Amino acid sequence: MKAYVLNGIGDIALRDAKTPELDGSGIKGHNGQTSVADDDCVIVRVKAAGICGSDIPRIYKTGAYHHPLIPGHEFSGEVADAGRNVKDFGAGARVGIFPLIPCQKCRPCISGHYEMCRNYNYLGSRCDGGFAEYVKVPAGSLIALPDNVSFEQAAMLEPMSVAMHAIRQCGMDTCPSDEKKNIPIAICGMGTIGLLTLMHLKGMGYENIFCIGNKPFQRETVSNLGIDDLHYLDSKESDVPEKIKELTDGEGAAYFFECVGRNESVSLALNCLGPSGRLQLVGNPASDMSFAKDLYWKILRQQFIVTGTWNSSYRHSKDDDWHMVVSALENGRIVPQSFITHLLGFEDLGKGFEMMRDKTENYIKVMCHI
Repeated sequence: MKAYVLNGIGDIALRDAKTPELDGSGIKGHNGQTSVADDDCVIVRVKAAGICGSDIPRIYKTGAYHHPLIPGHEFSGEVADAGRNVKDFGAGARVGIFPLIPCQKCRPCISGHYEMCRNYNYLGSRCDGGFAEYVKVPAGSLIALPDNVSFEQAAMLEPMSVAMHAIRQCGMDTCPSDEKKNIPIAICGMGTIGLLTLMHLKGMGYENIFCIGNKPFQRETVSNLGIDDLHYLDSKESDVPEKIKELTDGEGAAYFFECVGRNESVSLALNCLGPSGRLQLVGNPASDMSFAKDLYWKILRQQFIVTGTWNSSYRHSKDDDWHMVVSALENGRIVPQSFITHLLGFEDLGKGFEMMRDKTENYIKVMCHI
Protein backbone atom coordinates (compact mmCIF):
# COMPACT_ATOMS: atom_id res chain seq x y z
CA MET A 1 0.00 0.00 0.00
CA LYS A 2 0.95 3.67 -0.17
CA ALA A 3 1.41 5.64 3.05
CA TYR A 4 3.05 8.81 4.33
CA VAL A 5 5.90 7.32 6.34
CA LEU A 6 7.84 9.47 8.82
CA ASN A 7 11.39 8.10 8.98
CA GLY A 8 12.75 10.92 11.13
CA ILE A 9 12.26 14.60 11.86
CA GLY A 10 11.33 16.29 8.58
CA ASP A 11 11.70 13.05 6.62
CA ILE A 12 8.18 12.25 5.46
CA ALA A 13 7.08 11.16 2.01
CA LEU A 14 4.50 9.03 0.22
CA ARG A 15 6.19 5.64 0.20
CA ASP A 16 5.45 1.96 -0.28
CA ALA A 17 4.60 0.36 3.05
CA LYS A 18 3.50 -3.09 4.19
CA THR A 19 -0.27 -3.40 4.12
CA PRO A 20 -1.45 -4.23 7.66
CA GLU A 21 -2.92 -7.69 8.11
CA LEU A 22 -4.58 -9.66 10.88
CA ASP A 23 -1.57 -11.95 11.00
CA GLY A 24 -1.14 -12.26 14.76
CA SER A 25 1.20 -9.30 15.13
CA GLY A 26 -1.41 -7.16 16.91
CA ILE A 27 -1.02 -3.45 17.58
CA LYS A 28 2.13 -2.57 19.45
CA GLY A 29 2.81 0.53 21.52
CA HIS A 30 5.93 2.68 21.37
CA ASN A 31 7.50 0.37 23.97
CA GLY A 32 7.21 -2.56 21.57
CA GLN A 33 4.64 -4.41 23.65
CA THR A 34 1.37 -5.59 22.14
CA SER A 35 -1.49 -3.40 23.32
CA VAL A 36 -4.30 -5.04 21.31
CA ALA A 37 -4.40 -8.55 19.81
CA ASP A 38 -5.44 -9.07 16.20
CA ASP A 39 -8.53 -11.04 17.21
CA ASP A 40 -9.89 -7.75 18.59
CA CYS A 41 -8.83 -5.57 15.64
CA VAL A 42 -10.07 -4.62 12.20
CA ILE A 43 -8.37 -3.41 9.05
CA VAL A 44 -9.85 -0.09 7.95
CA ARG A 45 -9.70 1.10 4.36
CA VAL A 46 -9.16 4.82 4.91
CA LYS A 47 -11.52 7.09 2.99
CA ALA A 48 -10.72 10.55 4.40
CA ALA A 49 -8.03 11.93 6.67
CA GLY A 50 -7.46 15.39 8.14
CA ILE A 51 -4.25 17.05 9.25
CA CYS A 52 -4.27 18.12 12.90
CA GLY A 53 -2.21 21.11 14.00
CA SER A 54 -0.29 18.73 16.29
CA ASP A 55 0.83 16.67 13.28
CA ILE A 56 3.02 19.51 12.01
CA PRO A 57 5.47 19.76 14.96
CA ARG A 58 5.46 15.95 15.20
CA ILE A 59 6.58 15.74 11.58
CA TYR A 60 8.96 18.71 11.41
CA LYS A 61 10.19 19.50 14.94
CA THR A 62 9.91 16.81 17.58
CA GLY A 63 9.50 13.56 15.70
CA ALA A 64 7.32 10.70 16.92
CA TYR A 65 7.87 8.21 19.75
CA HIS A 66 9.59 5.89 17.28
CA HIS A 67 10.44 5.78 13.59
CA PRO A 68 9.38 4.77 11.03
CA LEU A 69 5.78 5.76 11.80
CA ILE A 70 2.70 6.59 9.75
CA PRO A 71 1.12 9.73 11.33
CA GLY A 72 -2.52 10.77 11.23
CA HIS A 73 -5.18 10.43 13.92
CA GLU A 74 -8.15 12.21 12.30
CA PHE A 75 -9.56 9.74 9.78
CA SER A 76 -12.52 7.61 8.78
CA GLY A 77 -13.17 4.73 6.46
CA GLU A 78 -14.77 1.34 6.02
CA VAL A 79 -13.92 -2.04 7.49
CA ALA A 80 -12.00 -4.28 5.07
CA ASP A 81 -11.36 -7.22 7.42
CA ALA A 82 -12.23 -8.07 11.02
CA GLY A 83 -10.69 -10.24 13.74
CA ARG A 84 -12.57 -13.29 14.95
CA ASN A 85 -13.72 -11.64 18.20
CA VAL A 86 -15.25 -8.68 16.33
CA LYS A 87 -19.03 -9.06 16.12
CA ASP A 88 -20.39 -5.57 15.53
CA PHE A 89 -18.38 -4.40 12.51
CA GLY A 90 -18.25 -6.54 9.41
CA ALA A 91 -16.65 -5.88 6.03
CA GLY A 92 -17.98 -2.68 4.48
CA ALA A 93 -19.09 -1.06 7.74
CA ARG A 94 -18.66 2.73 7.64
CA VAL A 95 -16.75 3.90 10.72
CA GLY A 96 -15.15 6.77 12.56
CA ILE A 97 -12.11 6.06 14.72
CA PHE A 98 -11.32 7.11 18.30
CA PRO A 99 -7.49 7.27 18.10
CA LEU A 100 -6.65 6.79 21.79
CA ILE A 101 -6.12 3.13 22.72
CA PRO A 102 -6.59 2.79 26.50
CA CYS A 103 -4.73 0.24 28.60
CA GLN A 104 -8.00 -0.79 30.31
CA LYS A 105 -6.07 -1.46 33.53
CA CYS A 106 -5.31 1.85 35.26
CA ARG A 107 -7.71 3.59 37.63
CA PRO A 108 -9.00 6.15 35.08
CA CYS A 109 -9.70 3.34 32.61
CA ILE A 110 -11.51 1.25 35.22
CA SER A 111 -13.74 4.25 35.93
CA GLY A 112 -14.40 4.78 32.20
CA HIS A 113 -12.27 7.93 31.84
CA TYR A 114 -10.14 6.57 29.03
CA GLU A 115 -8.96 10.03 28.02
CA MET A 116 -6.92 10.09 31.25
CA CYS A 117 -5.40 6.63 30.76
CA ARG A 118 -1.94 6.44 32.30
CA ASN A 119 -0.49 4.00 29.77
CA TYR A 120 -2.33 4.64 26.52
CA ASN A 121 -1.35 3.89 22.96
CA TYR A 122 -2.31 6.33 20.19
CA LEU A 123 -2.93 5.89 16.48
CA GLY A 124 -0.72 8.23 14.48
CA SER A 125 1.75 9.15 17.21
CA ARG A 126 2.67 5.96 19.11
CA CYS A 127 1.60 3.45 16.46
CA ASP A 128 0.72 3.71 12.77
CA GLY A 129 -2.17 6.00 11.92
CA GLY A 130 -4.41 7.14 9.11
CA PHE A 131 -2.19 8.78 6.48
CA ALA A 132 -2.29 5.49 4.62
CA GLU A 133 -4.55 3.44 2.40
CA TYR A 134 -5.12 0.93 5.20
CA VAL A 135 -4.64 0.93 8.97
CA LYS A 136 -5.07 -1.63 11.74
CA VAL A 137 -7.46 -0.37 14.41
CA PRO A 138 -8.86 -1.87 17.62
CA ALA A 139 -12.53 -2.70 17.17
CA GLY A 140 -13.10 -0.88 20.46
CA SER A 141 -12.05 2.36 18.74
CA LEU A 142 -14.77 2.20 16.09
CA ILE A 143 -18.01 4.15 16.03
CA ALA A 144 -20.68 3.38 13.45
CA LEU A 145 -21.61 6.18 11.06
CA PRO A 146 -25.21 7.02 10.16
CA ASP A 147 -25.91 6.93 6.44
CA ASN A 148 -26.18 10.72 6.21
CA VAL A 149 -22.76 11.36 7.83
CA SER A 150 -20.02 11.62 5.20
CA PHE A 151 -16.49 10.28 5.49
CA GLU A 152 -15.23 13.89 5.45
CA GLN A 153 -17.45 14.79 8.41
CA ALA A 154 -16.40 11.60 10.20
CA ALA A 155 -12.73 12.46 9.70
CA MET A 156 -13.45 15.51 11.88
CA LEU A 157 -15.03 13.51 14.71
CA GLU A 158 -11.84 13.68 16.78
CA PRO A 159 -11.46 17.50 16.89
CA MET A 160 -15.26 17.90 17.17
CA SER A 161 -15.22 15.59 20.19
CA VAL A 162 -12.30 17.47 21.75
CA ALA A 163 -14.36 20.67 21.52
CA MET A 164 -17.43 18.89 22.91
CA HIS A 165 -15.38 17.53 25.81
CA ALA A 166 -14.27 21.05 26.77
CA ILE A 167 -17.88 22.29 26.68
CA ARG A 168 -19.08 19.39 28.81
CA GLN A 169 -16.28 19.99 31.32
CA CYS A 170 -18.10 23.25 32.03
CA GLY A 171 -21.50 21.55 32.27
CA MET A 172 -22.78 23.68 29.42
CA ASP A 173 -24.47 20.77 27.68
CA THR A 174 -27.05 20.58 30.48
CA CYS A 175 -27.84 24.30 30.84
CA PRO A 176 -31.60 25.03 30.64
CA SER A 177 -32.60 26.33 27.21
CA ASP A 178 -34.16 29.52 28.54
CA GLU A 179 -30.86 30.57 30.14
CA LYS A 180 -28.59 30.05 27.15
CA LYS A 181 -29.42 33.16 25.16
CA ASN A 182 -27.83 35.73 27.46
CA ILE A 183 -24.90 33.90 29.09
CA PRO A 184 -21.73 35.77 28.00
CA ILE A 185 -19.11 33.39 26.62
CA ALA A 186 -15.68 34.15 25.15
CA ILE A 187 -13.58 31.90 22.93
CA CYS A 188 -9.96 32.87 22.29
CA GLY A 189 -8.27 31.21 19.34
CA MET A 190 -10.16 30.80 16.08
CA GLY A 191 -8.33 27.72 14.87
CA THR A 192 -10.08 24.41 14.33
CA ILE A 193 -10.88 23.68 17.99
CA GLY A 194 -12.03 27.22 18.76
CA LEU A 195 -14.28 27.29 15.69
CA LEU A 196 -15.73 23.86 16.47
CA THR A 197 -16.38 25.02 20.04
CA LEU A 198 -18.24 27.99 18.59
CA MET A 199 -20.23 25.76 16.22
CA HIS A 200 -21.21 23.39 19.04
CA LEU A 201 -22.29 26.24 21.32
CA LYS A 202 -24.35 27.85 18.56
CA GLY A 203 -25.95 24.48 17.85
CA MET A 204 -26.85 24.17 21.53
CA GLY A 205 -28.61 27.53 21.49
CA TYR A 206 -26.01 29.86 23.01
CA GLU A 207 -26.03 33.30 21.38
CA ASN A 208 -23.97 35.81 23.39
CA ILE A 209 -20.56 34.57 22.24
CA PHE A 210 -17.43 36.71 21.85
CA CYS A 211 -14.82 35.39 19.41
CA ILE A 212 -11.23 36.54 19.86
CA GLY A 213 -8.93 36.05 16.88
CA ASN A 214 -6.09 37.79 15.09
CA LYS A 215 -6.69 37.42 11.35
CA PRO A 216 -9.18 38.98 8.91
CA PHE A 217 -9.84 35.46 7.60
CA GLN A 218 -11.04 34.45 11.06
CA ARG A 219 -13.39 37.43 11.29
CA GLU A 220 -14.92 36.41 7.96
CA THR A 221 -15.27 32.80 9.10
CA VAL A 222 -17.10 33.59 12.35
CA SER A 223 -19.33 36.11 10.60
CA ASN A 224 -20.62 33.22 8.48
CA LEU A 225 -21.63 31.58 11.77
CA GLY A 226 -23.67 34.60 12.85
CA ILE A 227 -21.06 36.48 14.92
CA ASP A 228 -21.46 40.22 14.35
CA ASP A 229 -18.67 42.80 14.41
CA LEU A 230 -19.35 43.72 18.04
CA HIS A 231 -18.76 40.12 19.09
CA TYR A 232 -15.53 39.63 17.13
CA LEU A 233 -12.49 41.05 18.92
CA ASP A 234 -8.89 41.29 17.75
CA SER A 235 -6.49 39.79 20.28
CA LYS A 236 -3.83 42.31 19.22
CA GLU A 237 -5.94 45.15 20.59
CA SER A 238 -5.29 46.10 24.22
CA ASP A 239 -8.90 46.90 25.12
CA VAL A 240 -10.49 43.47 24.63
CA PRO A 241 -11.41 43.05 28.34
CA GLU A 242 -12.96 46.52 28.43
CA LYS A 243 -15.03 45.85 25.32
CA ILE A 244 -16.37 42.58 26.72
CA LYS A 245 -17.26 44.21 30.02
CA GLU A 246 -18.90 47.13 28.22
CA LEU A 247 -21.09 44.72 26.26
CA THR A 248 -21.98 42.69 29.37
CA ASP A 249 -23.10 45.57 31.60
CA GLY A 250 -19.75 45.61 33.35
CA GLU A 251 -19.86 41.96 34.40
CA GLY A 252 -17.43 40.25 32.03
CA ALA A 253 -17.61 36.76 30.56
CA ALA A 254 -19.14 33.89 32.53
CA TYR A 255 -17.11 31.33 30.55
CA PHE A 256 -13.83 31.72 28.68
CA PHE A 257 -12.45 28.99 26.40
CA GLU A 258 -8.70 29.44 25.94
CA CYS A 259 -7.90 27.55 22.72
CA VAL A 260 -4.42 28.95 22.06
CA GLY A 261 -2.10 27.74 24.81
CA ARG A 262 -0.09 30.92 25.41
CA ASN A 263 0.60 33.02 28.48
CA GLU A 264 -0.85 36.09 26.80
CA SER A 265 -4.23 34.50 26.11
CA VAL A 266 -4.48 32.95 29.58
CA SER A 267 -3.80 36.39 31.06
CA LEU A 268 -6.37 37.88 28.70
CA ALA A 269 -8.91 35.33 29.88
CA LEU A 270 -8.45 36.22 33.54
CA ASN A 271 -8.94 39.90 32.72
CA CYS A 272 -12.11 39.18 30.72
CA LEU A 273 -13.91 36.98 33.25
CA GLY A 274 -16.54 38.27 35.62
CA PRO A 275 -16.93 37.22 39.27
CA SER A 276 -17.07 33.42 39.72
CA GLY A 277 -16.27 33.04 36.01
CA ARG A 278 -14.90 29.84 34.56
CA LEU A 279 -11.67 29.58 32.59
CA GLN A 280 -11.60 26.41 30.49
CA LEU A 281 -8.05 25.69 29.34
CA VAL A 282 -8.13 23.92 25.98
CA GLY A 283 -5.05 24.89 23.95
CA ASN A 284 -1.89 22.80 24.13
CA PRO A 285 0.85 24.93 25.74
CA ALA A 286 3.29 26.55 23.34
CA SER A 287 5.79 27.24 26.15
CA ASP A 288 6.06 27.37 29.94
CA MET A 289 3.05 29.02 31.57
CA SER A 290 3.10 31.39 34.54
CA PHE A 291 0.76 33.79 36.36
CA ALA A 292 1.63 37.37 37.25
CA LYS A 293 0.92 38.14 40.90
CA ASP A 294 -2.02 40.45 40.17
CA LEU A 295 -3.66 37.80 37.98
CA TYR A 296 -3.21 35.16 40.65
CA TRP A 297 -4.93 37.52 43.07
CA LYS A 298 -7.80 37.81 40.60
CA ILE A 299 -8.23 34.03 40.63
CA LEU A 300 -8.43 34.12 44.41
CA ARG A 301 -10.54 37.21 44.94
CA GLN A 302 -12.93 36.70 42.03
CA GLN A 303 -13.17 33.01 42.90
CA PHE A 304 -12.58 31.91 39.33
CA ILE A 305 -12.90 28.26 38.41
CA VAL A 306 -9.96 27.09 36.29
CA THR A 307 -10.18 23.66 34.68
CA GLY A 308 -8.23 21.68 32.15
CA THR A 309 -9.40 19.40 29.39
CA TRP A 310 -7.67 16.91 27.15
CA ASN A 311 -8.86 14.66 24.39
CA SER A 312 -12.44 13.35 24.62
CA SER A 313 -14.56 10.60 26.10
CA TYR A 314 -15.55 7.48 24.20
CA ARG A 315 -17.15 4.74 26.29
CA HIS A 316 -19.49 3.10 23.76
CA SER A 317 -22.30 4.97 25.47
CA LYS A 318 -24.85 7.38 24.02
CA ASP A 319 -23.83 10.01 26.58
CA ASP A 320 -20.13 10.11 25.70
CA ASP A 321 -18.61 12.94 23.64
CA TRP A 322 -18.34 10.96 20.39
CA HIS A 323 -21.93 9.77 20.39
CA MET A 324 -23.16 13.28 21.19
CA VAL A 325 -21.21 14.63 18.21
CA VAL A 326 -22.47 11.89 15.87
CA SER A 327 -26.03 12.71 16.98
CA ALA A 328 -25.45 16.41 16.27
CA LEU A 329 -24.12 15.53 12.81
CA GLU A 330 -27.00 13.18 12.05
CA ASN A 331 -29.55 15.80 13.07
CA GLY A 332 -27.82 18.60 11.15
CA ARG A 333 -27.13 20.79 14.20
CA ILE A 334 -23.51 21.18 13.13
CA VAL A 335 -21.93 21.35 9.66
CA PRO A 336 -18.16 20.94 10.23
CA GLN A 337 -17.50 20.37 6.53
CA SER A 338 -17.82 24.14 6.13
CA PHE A 339 -14.41 24.37 7.84
CA ILE A 340 -12.66 22.21 5.22
CA THR A 341 -10.67 24.83 3.35
CA HIS A 342 -8.43 22.39 1.45
CA LEU A 343 -9.60 19.01 0.15
CA LEU A 344 -6.62 17.31 -1.48
CA GLY A 345 -5.93 14.11 -3.32
CA PHE A 346 -3.91 11.58 -1.33
CA GLU A 347 -0.84 12.15 -3.47
CA ASP A 348 -0.96 15.88 -2.63
CA LEU A 349 -1.22 15.55 1.15
CA GLY A 350 2.48 16.36 1.53
CA LYS A 351 1.75 19.81 0.08
CA GLY A 352 -0.77 20.25 2.89
CA PHE A 353 1.90 19.48 5.51
CA GLU A 354 4.20 22.10 3.98
CA MET A 355 1.47 24.71 3.61
CA MET A 356 0.51 24.35 7.28
CA ARG A 357 4.16 24.39 8.35
CA ASP A 358 4.98 27.53 6.37
CA LYS A 359 1.54 29.17 6.74
CA THR A 360 1.56 30.16 3.09
CA GLU A 361 -2.25 30.16 2.88
CA ASN A 362 -5.20 30.71 5.16
CA TYR A 363 -6.60 27.38 6.28
CA ILE A 364 -8.85 25.79 8.87
CA LYS A 365 -9.06 22.08 8.12
CA VAL A 366 -6.83 20.47 5.52
CA MET A 367 -8.10 17.05 4.45
CA CYS A 368 -7.50 14.42 1.80
CA HIS A 369 -9.53 11.74 0.04
CA ILE A 370 -7.86 8.34 -0.09
